[in-house]
Amino acid sequence: MAEEQFQFTAKAKKILSILAIVGVVLLGLGIFTASNTDHHATIDDPDATMHNAPIVVDDLEDAHATEDIDQDHFGEPEHAEEAHGDGHATWLKRIFANLWINNMYFLGIALLGVFFVAIQYVSQAGWSASLIRIPLAFGSYLPIAGILTLIIFLVGGHDIFHWTHSYLMDPNDPRYDEIIAGKEAYLNTPFFIARMIVYFVGWYIIFRFIRKRSLEEDINGGNNYFFKLRGISAVFIVFFAVTSSTSAWDWILSIDTHWFSTMFGWYVFASWWVTALAAITLITVILKENGYLKIVTTGVLHDLGKFVFAFSIFWTYIWFSQFMLIYYSNIPEETVYFIERLSSDHYSTVFFVNLILNFFFPFLVFMPRDSKRHTVFLKIVTIIVLIGHWFDFYLMITPAVLAENGGFGLLEIGMAMIFGVGFLFVALTSLAKHPLVAKNHPMLEESKHHHVF
Repeated sequence: MAEEQFQFTAKAKKILSILAIVGVVLLGLGIFTASNTDHHATIDDPDATMHNAPIVVDDLEDAHATEDIDQDHFGEPEHAEEAHGDGHATWLKRIFANLWINNMYFLGIALLGVFFVAIQYVSQAGWSASLIRIPLAFGSYLPIAGILTLIIFLVGGHDIFHWTHSYLMDPNDPRYDEIIAGKEAYLNTPFFIARMIVYFVGWYIIFRFIRKRSLEEDINGGNNYFFKLRGISAVFIVFFAVTSSTSAWDWILSIDTHWFSTMFGWYVFASWWVTALAAITLITVILKENGYLKIVTTGVLHDLGKFVFAFSIFWTYIWFSQFMLIYYSNIPEETVYFIERLSSDHYSTVFFVNLILNFFFPFLVFMPRDSKRHTVFLKIVTIIVLIGHWFDFYLMITPAVLAENGGFGLLEIGMAMIFGVGFLFVALTSLAKHPLVAKNHPMLEESKHHHVF
């Protein structure tokens, strides 16, 4: 077959550039609005500081008062200082929270793109051979995500992660926290950064091996490369099985330092996985509509739709299991996580919108067979799923960082647009550098004739 090459055209780059500029403008307006809101709440309306601005704790007596207030709202004292302490403005904490949300979200798409490729090789799947280069291109974003993760942590770690404050570990300090101090062996900055480096280095090295062998297969052909790729992919899956959970504990679960869930690793994996599947499906459909990927059959698109459908249900199963088990046990240190998100005017609406976007909508639309075979439905559902799971990460992170001071507006939209453009630029640039179809993949013919009846 003729070699197919994706062209990252000047027009496409111009569109992305315009979106990036719009994102920067919205972000700037959002920061301006948020900073002014904080200022006016502090100066003009002292009573409003409870909800909109930082509270400066002058002495121990005030600290206890703030703690009691915060417990009334959220049931966990650590959030009082997270939301109000250290003299940092709420709008600055909101910027750090959004940087972390978007970095975790797009890191997940990149990482799970590589996981998708590894799963196909280990399971010797043939149906996906025609589109394997799309998720492989996602992996090119991993080093950027790694650098951003380190920088955001070093600059804004104190605002995002409560456990990074050394006084929490000091028994002589009135702010000493016995629970957090008990986790010091694991939650300490040197070990945290060391784990971060191990995760990203491991993921990226194995990704490079997979991409290198896949491109060599294009040149030399033969089945040897497929068997090597299967072995490398098996190594990646084993490494991923451990690090996907531990990284979720490190980067998201530890933000709510007092809270824990034995299902959290699975929950983050499910959200990352269905998001990556939606991204793969959406880009495949758009490329096919623009004259690329002629080899991709309706049956392949159908299977992609079934994956998004199935794992939306899987995500909901994990969501419900975590929610039901925690509320059924009715243990205060566990239920506080959901109380924070259900009792606040800022988050309660998003809590239910999250379920609608990520379960009810894809479930109902993708239930009929034909909807998974038409590009219009595939595009609509995958876009909704991508938006929905961004809100899922918003709900995991924002309440823990900002407590009752969280919000959603131009700042969040602008930041998401900037990250989205950055991810697309990296992925599409990588996609344009190599043949779009793995022409010597031994199962390409199976994919070419893959039909679902």
